Amino acid sequence: MTETPLRIRPALASEHRALEDLQRRASLANPGDREAIQSDPDAIELPLAQIVDGRVFVAEIHGVTAGFAVVLPNDDGSAELDGLFVEPEAWRRGIGKALVAHCVELSRRQRASALHVTGNPHAGSFYFRCGFEANGTVAVRFGRAERFRKVF
Repeated sequence: MTETPLRIRPALASEHRALEDLQRRASLANPGDREAIQSDPDAIELPLAQIVDGRVFVAEIHGVTAGFAVVLPNDDGSAELDGLFVEPEAWRRGIGKALVAHCVELSRRQRASALHVTGNPHAGSFYFRCGFEANGTVAVRFGRAERFRKVF
């Protein structure tokens, strides 16, 4: 198996719109998200402040953006994986898993107690493979979602 030349780096403010467009493509390509996004296109938003604050990380392959993740601090000393999106044509190539691993390591270095994520039910098996455990359900914009956590 040939290893993909993947690089993860902080996002740039100049990439703001391109990252939102990537989020839209990834969300629309996912059957579990498509209807909700089509009914409420304003749900796609990546606050510029998160990029400026160094909370957004881009995965590149040969200099081309393939995905991104957002990590935010929680008030309780844990961290939140607030967004994880991969270009649909790059799905199942390990990019999402690499972004999660980057966010886990970053959270550990920042002494977070755990990394939490709210995901759609169809994302559960992915997060379990990344070492997360189920942690209940919560109300979200489009209904209910699963909560997952990885404790350090």
